[in-house]
Amino acid sequence: MSGKKANGGGGTGSGAAGGDGSGDVLSAYRGKRHFERTAEPRGAGATGADAPSFVVQIHAASTTHFDFRLEVDGVLKSWSVPKGPSADPQDKRLAVPTEDHPLEYREFEGVIPSGEYGAGSVIVWDEGTYRPLTSGSGRAPASFAEALERGHASFRLDGAKLRGGYALTRIRRPGEGDDGREAWLLVKEKGGGASGSGAPDPARARSARSGRTLKQVAAEADGTEGSGDGGAKKKNGAKGRSGGHR
Repeated sequence: MSGKKANGGGGTGSGAAGGDGSGDVLSAYRGKRHFERTAEPRGAGATGADAPSFVVQIHAASTTHFDFRLEVDGVLKSWSVPKGPSADPQDKRLAVPTEDHPLEYREFEGVIPSGEYGAGSVIVWDEGTYRPLTSGSGRAPASFAEALERGHASFRLDGAKLRGGYALTRIRRPGEGDDGREAWLLVKEKGGGASGSGAPDPARARSARSGRTLKQVAAEADGTEGSGDGGAKKKNGAKGRSGGHR
C-alpha cells in the first residue's frame, strides 16, 4: 500500500500518539532500532495515493498484541492494542500510544531479530484506507491531527477485514494514573455501517498480504531472523532481550 501526507495541518504534539517533540518525528523510532540487524524500514518519505492509509499488524513480541496505525501528516501514528480491534460497539479496547512509524512500515512483515527492540514475528492482519469523520459538536478541528491532539478522533475504515466507523478517545494523559502511561480507547461506533469480524485468535490469524500466520512467518525464516518483505535475512544470534509493545 502507499499513501502521502494526509489531512493537512502540522504534526501533533505530546497529546497524540508517539510524538517526541523533536525536529525529526521519526527520531524515537530510529533510536530504538539497529537497521544493520533488522529489516524494518528506516523510512525514506514514501508518497502515493490521496486517501490516507491504515494498517493493523499482529506482533508476537514479549507479549502478542495488535499494532493499530493511521497515516497522519506523513507518518503512521501508532497504538498498541493488546486485544485487537473489535467490531462490537460495546467492546472498548485499550490502546497505548507508541512512537510514530514511517509510512513504509505498513508493508513490513517478517521477523525482528532476537536482542532487537520488539523481537518477534510480525504479520499485516488488515490494511486499507480511512476517512476522517466530523464530530458534529463544538468547533470542528482543522485537521485529523488536531482531532488527535484534542483527544478524540472519529474515522471510517475501509479495509479487507475492518470496515465502518471507529473512534479513538484519550482516557489518560502522560503522567496520569499509577504507571504514568498515556492511554486511549479504540471503539467501533454505532451505526457506522458494515463491520468486519473483529479481532481473531492471533495464533490462527492470517496475513492480508501473504496469507501466512505468525508461525509460518517464523518457520519460513528457516533458522534466520530479520527478514521482511524485500529485506535481507540475518543469522539468528544468541537469545537476547525482546522488546515489549511497540
